[in-house]
Amino acid sequence: MAHIEEIRNKIHLDLHTVRNTEDSKYPGTYSGYDDSWNYAKFKNNFKLEIVSRSAREVEFDMIGIDTPFANAFRRILLAEVPTMAVEEVFINNNTSVMQDEVLAHRLGLLPINVDPRLFEMKKKGDKVTERNTLKFRLKVRCKRNKKAPTDTTNPDELYLNAKVYTRTIEWEPIGEQKNWIPGGVRFTEDDILVNVLRPGQELDMVLHAVKGIGSDHAKFSPVATASYRLMPEIQLLQPFRGHLADKLKGCFSPGVVEIVDGEAVVKSARVDTGSREVLRHSELADKVKLLKVRDHFIFTIESTGALEPLELMREAIKILKDKCKVYRKELDVFTT
Repeated sequence: MAHIEEIRNKIHLDLHTVRNTEDSKYPGTYSGYDDSWNYAKFKNNFKLEIVSRSAREVEFDMIGIDTPFANAFRRILLAEVPTMAVEEVFINNNTSVMQDEVLAHRLGLLPINVDPRLFEMKKKGDKVTERNTLKFRLKVRCKRNKKAPTDTTNPDELYLNAKVYTRTIEWEPIGEQKNWIPGGVRFTEDDILVNVLRPGQELDMVLHAVKGIGSDHAKFSPVATASYRLMPEIQLLQPFRGHLADKLKGCFSPGVVEIVDGEAVVKSARVDTGSREVLRHSELADKVKLLKVRDHFIFTIESTGALEPLELMREAIKILKDKCKVYRKELDVFTT
């Protein structure tokens, strides 16, 4: 039974292969197991535990779900949760060394700190309104600094506006936007370098930002990264002491294995990278078992700044629920 439980619930890491990767928890696969799905059992087994959280990044454990669901959340976060991004750049003057197309592309990738849920999607042919567009102005000219030290060669001292940062770009509210956008609109960071100028060079342009999703263009993706990995499990099949304990500890990332009272113990399997270095040593390979827990996902979400990571996850859940409603409606039509 223990062997069957391991096949059902764990992925086994060998030196050159990975075993038990396919899910086998289907009704009738194992005698004596009820693998039929029901809501009560899922609700009892499912857990979501937040490990660390900040304004830009969150790490949490999602326990008790299958890989397709975890991957669905990851893909929705990357490609279907909307944000605002610069879509049109109206260039009045650009005498910098950066070509218009390159500069426009660069401006499009700047993350905007505004709640996209306040806006509507701008469809092709729609007119600009306060509900579908944000307007920005970039107007800057580089000049010589008459007060610069005579012995300096630093461009930041020799010239004024030598470097153009996101703080140079000004938001110009359309209609009543000032009244219904709390806190105003800005880029997520003030010190993102946009361009470099020299005396006489100038930028004068108007930017229009609209709402979009990452599947249309990567600039609309709300996350810098959204990834998951399975929870590692390390089983020591015998005690390790002396030089073997030191060698075992050296085979893992710092913090995974520690020596307590002269004996090696697994301190935190969570931080293991899965290198399988321990399996390369014959004196250790058959005394250690490396596993991954099949339904325990360690999720990491790093936001670009428009919404907090947990808020992005909530939006991803809403989108998946809406998808399920569509499929359920279609199935109802099909079965009637």
